[in-house]
Amino acid sequence: MASSSSVLCEDQLQCPICLEVFTDPVSTPCGHNYCMICLKELWDSSSHCQCPVCKTSFPNRPELCVNKFISAFSAPFNKSSEVPMGNNTQSQVFCEVCFEKKCAAVKSCLICMASYCKTHLEPHERVSLLKKHKLIDPVENLEDYICQKHERPLELFCRDDQMCVCQFCTEGEHKTHNTVPLEEESREKKIQLGETQAEVQQMILERLKKIEEIKHSVKLNEKTTEKGRTDFVEIFSNLMSCIERSQTELFKVMEEKQKAAERQAAEFIKELEQEITELKRRNTELEQLSHTEDHLHLLQIYPSLCSPPHTQDWTDLTITTHLNVETLMRALSQLQETLREEMDKLHKIKLKRIQQYAVDVTLDPDTAHPELILSDDGKQVTCGDKRQKVPDNPERFDHCVCVLGNEGFTSGRFYYEVQVRGTEWDLGVVRESINRKGEITYIPENGYWCVSLRNNTEYLAQDTPPVSLSLKKAPQKVGVFVDYEEGMISFYDVDAKSHIYSFTGQTFTEKLYPCFSPCLNDGGENSAPLIICPVKKSNIHL
Repeated sequence: MASSSSVLCEDQLQCPICLEVFTDPVSTPCGHNYCMICLKELWDSSSHCQCPVCKTSFPNRPELCVNKFISAFSAPFNKSSEVPMGNNTQSQVFCEVCFEKKCAAVKSCLICMASYCKTHLEPHERVSLLKKHKLIDPVENLEDYICQKHERPLELFCRDDQMCVCQFCTEGEHKTHNTVPLEEESREKKIQLGETQAEVQQMILERLKKIEEIKHSVKLNEKTTEKGRTDFVEIFSNLMSCIERSQTELFKVMEEKQKAAERQAAEFIKELEQEITELKRRNTELEQLSHTEDHLHLLQIYPSLCSPPHTQDWTDLTITTHLNVETLMRALSQLQETLREEMDKLHKIKLKRIQQYAVDVTLDPDTAHPELILSDDGKQVTCGDKRQKVPDNPERFDHCVCVLGNEGFTSGRFYYEVQVRGTEWDLGVVRESINRKGEITYIPENGYWCVSLRNNTEYLAQDTPPVSLSLKKAPQKVGVFVDYEEGMISFYDVDAKSHIYSFTGQTFTEKLYPCFSPCLNDGGENSAPLIICPVKKSNIHL
């Protein structure tokens, strides 16, 4: 059996309820193991049978049998945890009357201040006076059970002073105090201990559940990481292929231009060599003529030799192999387009992942501008034609036609989606302490992080300074994602699965609220409401 203990460690043989090495281990139908007594007590105290770890419920209480295999592995640890007792148990109390051979005590008397074996206890069971003595289970430290002041048994408990007292104490300094028998107080304390134990066991189970959740999360993250690795490999492969194609094309063009330059140079050299041959021939003629004595001949042919033969002007001729700028720009444009396509893929992946942080947002009527009309479910807001009679509370906007969400966030990540069909609107998040009265400028310095639509076509990020947004098409549904710790607020076109704008490098120190503004009704031209939409979550996790 020693070999088994070398294979498994003690931690692997612990009951999830009592956190001790298994005693009479039993297995549930779902495969988890517990001490028999721990599981029985847990089920006895509950209205239904459920596995404490995985929460699997059993309609009928399973019959529990000791798992002999696990019991065999647990035995060495149980034995090793026992305290060696020698020939007799160290904590055993012996009779104080026995002389030759000490017998184990069966009771201790708080009046006699002695412990007795069964034989020597007999007078306490027979003699009337001794029957009145206070007997307890045998203990070594009898003085701890006696009042040090009155030398009487500690039989009562003072609830005012939270201490054990004797009968004489209740006639003195504890006379007016609330005192009860030890047994009564002990019963109540046991009930409280039971409640504390149940609470501790629940805490244990919650942590075991959290461990399972963490393990499950790790497995999901592993799958997500593998999926992300595949996606990223594909993206970078596409980029690298595009770069390689561009490089090959550029090198091909450069090589063709080099060959063209070489062909041109060869033609020029051939023409130059022909001119050199002609010039050499003329030079020879001139040399011969300069030495002739035939004056008549010289004068007759002079007109034809007095000027150099006709040749080209080679002064400004150069051979260049400059790369065509248009070719380079075309290659870079293709690379830029490929990069944009791959960035779009990344944004689509990111949008799917951040949708896992979707929260249920409803509108807060206490913050709504008097002209705003909210739906009964708190999911839609539109601007009316006239101001409504509403309390002018500090939270309410009185000039800007805005309304905030009921839900605020001070940490983590959250995401929500809004249908936008109007000609003008504002959407984003704000910090709790923003000014809500009078005219307001939407900028991060004032606690506003928003994107806006103006004049049906002008999209703006209300940054410092404002950023004009160039969108391929008008978004019908905008997703808003906030990473509190990262200091980032991002906006997405949900249908196109594309990124609109991100505020980055922000520092949040207080609660953030979703912010909505359908802008003014404009005589019915801008009557479409902003609608908070349910988010369709995929099976992708961050």
